[in-house]
Amino acid sequence: MPYKYIGRTTDFKGKTLWEILGNLKNFGVGRIIARNMFERYPEPSYIKILKVETLPNPEKPSHDDIRKVRVWVEKTFRGVTEPKTVCLESVSYKTDYKLIPKDAEVEYCKKTAEKPLKIFPKYIDFPPLMKELLIREAKSPEDKTLAEQVKLEVLYNRISRIKSYKIAQEGEEPNVELVTGLGTPVSPRLYEGVKL
Repeated sequence: MPYKYIGRTTDFKGKTLWEILGNLKNFGVGRIIARNMFERYPEPSYIKILKVETLPNPEKPSHDDIRKVRVWVEKTFRGVTEPKTVCLESVSYKTDYKLIPKDAEVEYCKKTAEKPLKIFPKYIDFPPLMKELLIREAKSPEDKTLAEQVKLEVLYNRISRIKSYKIAQEGEEPNVELVTGLGTPVSPRLYEGVKL
């Protein structure tokens, strides 16, 4: 009779941190460990072990209560190394870690080429309907030309951890174009006679 698995499946592939570090000299301080989950990215993602602190075994050991370990690491995610050390404890039980051999550490940790910095525009055109309303509300012909030239200031998420973009300053040319409008319609016949 075939096996029938019930429950959540996992994509984890590897060992827990304690299984790896417990078998290394000096608990693997200075070694490089990678998570298989993060190998889907083209940039290297790994952790460098700085300090290891073992935790006591649970009172009632079971398969659901796997032994954890507290590890301070220098974390590199997608080629960017975090400036502060990170303490890993809650994810140390996951069976998704692998030890990088010493002779392959340099090759594995090589930084890929930096992504080009995206420069976003500070101002964009108003949406078509709003622009049309501004033009209609203009009282004189000069106001109509002024209404056509008015731009909308764009607000970007400044809390984002992703720092691969910046906002164009005065005299700086943006290399990313934000276009308002309908674009190229999928079915042009639906828009016959409509000014796009």
